[in-house]
Amino acid sequence: MPTPHSLLQLIWLASPALPVGGFSYSEGVEAAVEWAGIHSEASATEWLSDQLHLSFARGDLALAAQAITAWRANDAQRIRTLNDWVLHTRESAEFFLQTEQMGRSFVEWLKLHHADTAEVFAGLPATYPVAFAFAASRTEATVQDGCLAFAFGWAENMVAAAVKAVPLGQSAGQRILARLANEIPAAVDRAMQLSDDDRQAFAPLLAVLSARHETQYSRLFRS
Repeated sequence: MPTPHSLLQLIWLASPALPVGGFSYSEGVEAAVEWAGIHSEASATEWLSDQLHLSFARGDLALAAQAITAWRANDAQRIRTLNDWVLHTRESAEFFLQTEQMGRSFVEWLKLHHADTAEVFAGLPATYPVAFAFAASRTEATVQDGCLAFAFGWAENMVAAAVKAVPLGQSAGQRILARLANEIPAAVDRAMQLSDDDRQAFAPLLAVLSARHETQYSRLFRS
């Protein structure tokens, strides 16, 4: 079991109030409302569940698990390799902007809490999953618990995006979040089993929707 201090650190890292800008991106959800049939609580729930298992768990979540281990081993070359993988698998300008901006903002926040942050990230344009993994690695939490926090933070942001974009009521949002919370442990277990060869970010419809979002009329979220 994590210590009370580590548990609080994980809750903090998973909070949507963390000043890294995650609330300003919809990761394809806003575009899917217009072009891919998200129009209700049921359709939003299925979309986000699929996104969790088919995209997030097989890509960023698996990478975060590997990055936490690499940070704890002080394996700088491994960290750089993982960070490069994130940058090279962003299939739209929107996705690239998101991981770059959130990673940069996360590093700035980390400077308030870890004196060696500037030195550690010197010369490394950290992506968001890699920056999050660094923060998780500095806690006493297990890799699994760090990934659970990472996944729940993602889920909260995605549900908030769906509530605003569909739009949905707050109760509907909480029901969707409950469904995702029930599915996250299995997604984390699967992500932690993936090797470099198994990890992937192939989600063509999501990439197309992200690209279309760049020219979508009347957007709520950043593109």
